[in-house]
Amino acid sequence: MAELGKENVKLLMHWDIKPEREQDYFEFVVREWVPGITRLGIEPTGAWYTAYSHDRQSQIMTEGVAEDLDTMRRILKSKDWVRLHERLLEYVSNDKQKVVRVTGDFQL
Repeated sequence: MAELGKENVKLLMHWDIKPEREQDYFEFVVREWVPGITRLGIEPTGAWYTAYSHDRQSQIMTEGVAEDLDTMRRILKSKDWVRLHERLLEYVSNDKQKVVRVTGDFQL
């Protein structure tokens, strides 16, 4: 059994793109967001775009993995993360995030 805090953890994030910001958002994601989180130590593992939802599902769902809980905590408290996340918030609303243990299954 893995030592507590020494197993992969996943950052799950959900948000909606602000109206009239779609093009800028997608450019930001490709040019800054993905390279930025990768540089910080979060490996992007998935992203989903919901074009239409009758039950008010988040428009974007994304996930990324870090090597362990201590690493994820360090990343999420770093100045670089705060700056990158603040840039994301220029393009999105209803931002939610949580850290979970990696199970190998689809996680919400």
